[in-house]
Amino acid sequence: MKELLSVLLAFTMSMLSAQSVQSPSGKISVDFKLAGDGQPTYSVNYKSKAVVLESALGIKLKDKPALDVKFEIVGSKTATFNESWKPVLGEQSNIVNHYNELTVSLVQKETHVKMNIIFRAFDEGVAFRYDFPKQADLNYFIISDEVTQFNLTENNKVFWIPGDFDSNEYEYNETKLSEIDNSKINMNNGIGVKSIPGKYMVQTPLMMKSPTGLYVNIFEAAVVNYPVMHLNVDVNNYKLTAQLVPNAIGDKAYLQTPCVSPWRTIMISNDARDIVGSKMILNLNEPSKIDDTSWIKPMKYVGIWWEMHVGKSTWDYAGSQNATNFADAPKASGKHGATTENTKRYIDFAAKNGFDGVLVEGWNVGWEDWNGNWKEEVFDFTTPYPDFDIAALSAYAKLKNVKMIMHHETSGSVANYERHLDRAFENMVKYDYPAVKTGYVGKIIPRGEFHDGQTMVNHFNFVARRAADYKLMINSHESSHPTGYGRTYPNYVAAEAARGTEFNAWSIGNPPMHETILPFTRLLGGPMDYTPGIFEIKMSYYDKNKTEQVHTTLAKQLALYVTMYSPIQMAADLLENYEKYPDAFQFIKDVAVDWDDSTYLQAEPGDYLTIARKAKGKESWFLGAITDENARKSEIKLDFLTKGKKYKAIIYEDAKDADWKNNPIAYKIKTMLVTSKSKINLNLAPGGGTAISFEPIN
Repeated sequence: MKELLSVLLAFTMSMLSAQSVQSPSGKISVDFKLAGDGQPTYSVNYKSKAVVLESALGIKLKDKPALDVKFEIVGSKTATFNESWKPVLGEQSNIVNHYNELTVSLVQKETHVKMNIIFRAFDEGVAFRYDFPKQADLNYFIISDEVTQFNLTENNKVFWIPGDFDSNEYEYNETKLSEIDNSKINMNNGIGVKSIPGKYMVQTPLMMKSPTGLYVNIFEAAVVNYPVMHLNVDVNNYKLTAQLVPNAIGDKAYLQTPCVSPWRTIMISNDARDIVGSKMILNLNEPSKIDDTSWIKPMKYVGIWWEMHVGKSTWDYAGSQNATNFADAPKASGKHGATTENTKRYIDFAAKNGFDGVLVEGWNVGWEDWNGNWKEEVFDFTTPYPDFDIAALSAYAKLKNVKMIMHHETSGSVANYERHLDRAFENMVKYDYPAVKTGYVGKIIPRGEFHDGQTMVNHFNFVARRAADYKLMINSHESSHPTGYGRTYPNYVAAEAARGTEFNAWSIGNPPMHETILPFTRLLGGPMDYTPGIFEIKMSYYDKNKTEQVHTTLAKQLALYVTMYSPIQMAADLLENYEKYPDAFQFIKDVAVDWDDSTYLQAEPGDYLTIARKAKGKESWFLGAITDENARKSEIKLDFLTKGKKYKAIIYEDAKDADWKNNPIAYKIKTMLVTSKSKINLNLAPGGGTAISFEPIN
């Protein structure tokens, strides 16, 4: 009898210490249990196959006992959630949010501290977070480390960039997990501020493919009042451990109960299209906190920007372009880009060609001495240069029905920007600028903080919230990676937060595979202002001594307007270059930037991507297909088109002899009548692409 009771007790304790939850389809399961010494652990299976082996969970605290062992389960509950919601701007007009949830309530026996771990299982992956309820035994606390592990099963192929606390503007490396090594990276890559603390540290989102063909992506969602998570890689055992970005004195996060951590996410599928099309990161964020969103609108814009990158003009009034040439009273050089006359030229072009806005960089005083010296006071964000008549240009743009986009470069002096923020936003409202592009080039002030630390995450989110008070839209550059916060504050319409087009003008640039990876990584967290549309591919066009170039064909530049989603899209090249190629420019004029639906037709990270999208509120469709350095041929079914309708397909494709390096501008345009029963053959040149517009025929 005693033996029977002992067996029953052991079985009961085992049941109490193990819990599980499955995705709605049953394909994905998460198992939680307390391992030896009360260590919380989890594992993940996909179609009954192990994807994440038993991995540790927990939090280490500063000056308090770690919350990683000696727990007991005091309760658990499950729930099912299924909703559909409408994003203000997006890749589709309706998003389904369907998951099963498991909440495990834990108490640490010695400290009596309570901690919940919440798991959500979606059909495209799993997410979990730490939840700290209000309690007598834990109020204010400081996180010193996160124990979270991802113990993988195989030596996956992985697309990675180094775990730099200050920059995500690296080109991607494609290696095995076992081959990750930051010491082998070419650091002559154009990145100004680098902070890589470890040889085997990488950033998220981390996109992988197993030897057996399973796609796995590790990321995070809803990073609020918390630092960004990077990953330390055990290259021998394929074990990844969370690495939180520290602040200036080495602490990771300052919290007070009740509070939660960000979600840690693992997307899994045997079809890469499920990863690139997932809205799981958005779904893990809170719904919009802005009641009236009528002022949040998509924008297609041109701007005074690329001409500075190619050396035609300068940001600063004095024309030095070295950013460290202090002058009390700089004199006009004639090279300044942001002049009243030049801005009017861009406004006229925008009005003539149906663009919504004009961005102007270098309009405000301070550009002579702004970068590299950790300077506290640089810009005031309100004082224009003498040759930029902000009032007259505001009136002129209004007359032409064109909106102006403000530029606020902070030079990393975040303290200075926050001091001026309300005056800067009031200035925008005064002159009718509905959107601002913010910049954070350089080392951060407060000194010692990193771009990816808790302080800066809070700043980026605060700017979006404060901008909402003024009904202004935010497009941030050099920010931490977005993690879906744009759902909560949809005026945070876009960010850069990755290696963008500009690097092609003055560095080794972005390799042909770069744009085939970003939709599987950076864009999972939110839209990217990649600034496509460069027609003059080679920089020798501007200076015969230059060897830099954009690593795509012209046709691929058009396709990027479909594959690189953003509701605020720039036609980034010089106006005269569009006037030289008006037939190709027509696609940029026609393509939508806000969508009712998106269909992911072909996808393989690092190789190729084909997406079709339906314009918001219209029957028009647009398709973008891109490839890496390899030429590709494929056949596309057009069954995404509305049945029973006829369309005129205008196809912008690489010419037969096109090549990203040797003949990048070679393209051809053809038209054909199609229906949902039709097929189209795609012929992509090396580094090339195809863009198609489908116009309904009445």
